[in-house]
Amino acid sequence: MTPWSQDRAFVAGHRGLLGSAIVRALANGNALDPLVRTRDELDLMDQRAVHTFFRENKPGTVFFAAAKVGGIVANNSYRWDFLYQNMVIEANVLGAALENGIERVVFFGSSCIYPRLAPQPISEDDLLTGTLEYTNEPYAIAKIAGLKLVEAAGAQFGKRWLSLMPTNLYGQNDNFDLETSHVLPALIRKFHEAAERHRAGDDAVVKLWGSGSVKREFLHVDDAALAAISLLDSGATGLYNVGYGSDLTIKELATLIAKIVDYPGEIEWDSSKPDGTPRKLLDSKKIRATGWAPSIDLEDGIRRTYDWYRSTLAVPAGKAG
Repeated sequence: MTPWSQDRAFVAGHRGLLGSAIVRALANGNALDPLVRTRDELDLMDQRAVHTFFRENKPGTVFFAAAKVGGIVANNSYRWDFLYQNMVIEANVLGAALENGIERVVFFGSSCIYPRLAPQPISEDDLLTGTLEYTNEPYAIAKIAGLKLVEAAGAQFGKRWLSLMPTNLYGQNDNFDLETSHVLPALIRKFHEAAERHRAGDDAVVKLWGSGSVKREFLHVDDAALAAISLLDSGATGLYNVGYGSDLTIKELATLIAKIVDYPGEIEWDSSKPDGTPRKLLDSKKIRATGWAPSIDLEDGIRRTYDWYRSTLAVPAGKAG
């Protein structure tokens, strides 16, 4: 039993990729009871509603996984939305947590908080040492503001809150919308649909953005959820990177996904489109020193994700999850 095992934990963003993984992890052998609300039940953009919720429900722990998220196209196209909405949500939730005396908060950021040309692998100390990648700068600035609020709560009020910066996450409940998704689920959908066309006799190629030469690190979301629970259980505080430990080029990722979905056709790369940050491999030595390590192999994790995606295609829109 953990010291907080009899508490309820508010999982903000429980329907999203990371939030849903935290709920699954809590339900799998953990005594902590998840407290969740849909957007219709609690609008995190509404400061009064958020403070009322905390005051009336008194959660002992908060897993802050709620955010407006998206891939390179969405980030670069809706810059105001990504900056403004995320900063408002962070101020509302963290402000309510502070006002109501919440002692255990896990805030989730993103590896995009680090400079575009940060040394590789990127350590926690590289924060704010260089220029951010322009295409996702608004989201990165919002996430930096959130982790600085967590840091300030410790410095000014003695809160032992925790910030986790996961690498690129994927898995069950990911977003597969081609306009707003991240690269891995977008590739799964593109190659799946192309494989279906090939089976129907259409030899159209898969066309992908960028050169394919940039490198990315991917971690299954269930591993990230277990990392959060493990660190919270240990009483850790501060900032921790959460990475898989190795990366691969987007071309290598595309080739792997094409194999998994059994796509036999060609792949074309449009190098006139932006690549984004050249590389974002996290230095995860700090969290590894606590005893946590990822358990899901990348290829196995992608296969699981693809199986889940295919299962949603047989379910009416809005019913999968």
